[in-house]
Amino acid sequence: MPELPEVEVVRRGLERWTARRTIAAAEVLHPRAVRRHTEGAGDFAGRLAGAEVAAVRRRGKYLWLPLLTEPAGAPGEALLAHLGMSGQLLVGDPERAREKHLRVRLSFGDGGLDLRFVDQRTFGHLLVADLVDGPHGAVPEPIRHIAPDPLEDAFDDEEFVRRMLARRTGVKRALLDQSLISGVGNIYADEALWRAKLHWARPTETLRRAEAARVLAGAREVMTEALAAGGTSFDSLYVNVNGESGYFARALEVYGREGEPCRRCGAPIRRDAFMNRSSFSCPVCQPRPRRGVF
Repeated sequence: MPELPEVEVVRRGLERWTARRTIAAAEVLHPRAVRRHTEGAGDFAGRLAGAEVAAVRRRGKYLWLPLLTEPAGAPGEALLAHLGMSGQLLVGDPERAREKHLRVRLSFGDGGLDLRFVDQRTFGHLLVADLVDGPHGAVPEPIRHIAPDPLEDAFDDEEFVRRMLARRTGVKRALLDQSLISGVGNIYADEALWRAKLHWARPTETLRRAEAARVLAGAREVMTEALAAGGTSFDSLYVNVNGESGYFARALEVYGREGEPCRRCGAPIRRDAFMNRSSFSCPVCQPRPRRGVF
């Protein structure tokens, strides 16, 4: 699933190609793509037609396009998108062939490039939602509970450390909790913990403040580096708005490298089962705790 760097790459592309353009029509080709829009596909399309895209925003793994329904009005609604496992938001010539897994198509009043939501596995979704005021600015109502991510100005490092140390869980589980810190998924959690030299099962209540701060620093550093590389692409399903893959996978230190030597100490990277997924770590640099949350 795309994590913060991959979603930010898509956001930047959308900002370039859709901001300040007016949506002429929305065509829903598969109802599952708008299943979270409870009023149905017709209402979804009707609320988008004639709306101007004011900007493109992101929090964690979510994207949204604030909408202006009147030229002089303030955004009151937004098109909210979650890419799921395989969702793609692609811009291109509106006359090009339709993709096999095209789910939603937006055309624009200027007749230029269109925007398509393509999703092979249909785990992603789009919906039109009200914008609500929160402590860190206006966000779509369905994601008001999502915490700021570590690349936002609104992120409070001290508050994150305080809340992490107050929890009784494993450090990786805490990193994946989107109400504590958004945007971190399985890949970047493993990479951050390798940088912090902490095992993924280490209980949060045993961490020292400096260790919690190292975890945060590791997450911020690795996601910043991944963003500069266009994100991490393990298959053809993660692409930017122009259909191009990122290349940060070659720089990963532990994720997906089972049995390969740790670039810091040379020990073979270990893979463990974790919440129906996998955790990758170095058995030397990240010693297994005597008591952990496995």
